[in-house]
Amino acid sequence: MTATPSPSPTAKRVLLAAPRGYCAGVDRAVIAVEKALEQYGSPIYVRHEIVHNKYVVQTLERKGAIFVEETAEVPEGSIVMFSAHGVAPTVHAEAAERKLATIDATCPLVTKVHKEAVRFAQDDYDILLIGHEGHEEVIGTSGEAPDHITLVDGPEDVANVEVRDDSKVVWLSQTTLSVDETMETVDRLKEKFPKLVSPPSDDICYATQNRQIAVKQMGAEADLVIVVGSKNSSNSVRLVEVALGAGARDAHLVDFAEEIDEAWLEGAGTVGVTSGASVPDVLVEGVLEWLSARGFADVEVVKAAEESITFSLPKELRRDLRAEAAALGTAE
Repeated sequence: MTATPSPSPTAKRVLLAAPRGYCAGVDRAVIAVEKALEQYGSPIYVRHEIVHNKYVVQTLERKGAIFVEETAEVPEGSIVMFSAHGVAPTVHAEAAERKLATIDATCPLVTKVHKEAVRFAQDDYDILLIGHEGHEEVIGTSGEAPDHITLVDGPEDVANVEVRDDSKVVWLSQTTLSVDETMETVDRLKEKFPKLVSPPSDDICYATQNRQIAVKQMGAEADLVIVVGSKNSSNSVRLVEVALGAGARDAHLVDFAEEIDEAWLEGAGTVGVTSGASVPDVLVEGVLEWLSARGFADVEVVKAAEESITFSLPKELRRDLRAEAAALGTAE
């Protein structure tokens, strides 16, 4: 009688998403804080987190950045930077009242949405802003045209939407949303408002879309997907949802490798790894090392797109802001 061979252990491999991590807007914002500290010295005040990542914020704090929630917390005559998520015009006005020199690190793609909101408001459109209530980007965009903008927080919120004239309605969106959820919301809005106008180009940023496409490609093969990112990062949270929707058996969001629960690996042969658009690659490297130590040393890159976009630094970094702040403080 021939013995039946025992089954071979499940092969362990890692699917590493590409692109992942920093997008051009985040890279610009983080470098802007570092350059401001080099050029003007500490402290540089930053209104809200420059980007939604715990590690990045803590690193910049150690270098001399001070993060505040409100402009009123910044001493008069100081320099304040606005985060990549953008701010409403009222925040710029508050800064001027407090005689603050400002650096605007708003992502250019967010600025594009702000300009669209202003333009459609000038043409007296009702603007349906698809996004999550309370998110800094939504607050900033809404502030550009508060009398014309209605927030639509997902497909289920469409039933509550009312407009003045259904022939003059346009939709805009938060840049970090799930593409699929956004388009589901748009489809429902079009059912309700057949003459709904779309923005000149999709508002969801290229980086958000590319990272979601890569996760979709690997999610179908992954038993577990680990997304590196912070809980207050909208695009990172969306990546977990996209992975599960693509067929991953399990998916989790972690800031650091040590937050991974070894129980998640039980029965897993393929682990997908990606990171949100505000995550430095050093954190992904930590996750790969953690997985390698547990037998997941075989890494295969899943490439969804090439990214070559870069943004120039804020123009304010080419001026002497310390002198401007001092002049503002003495001007009466």
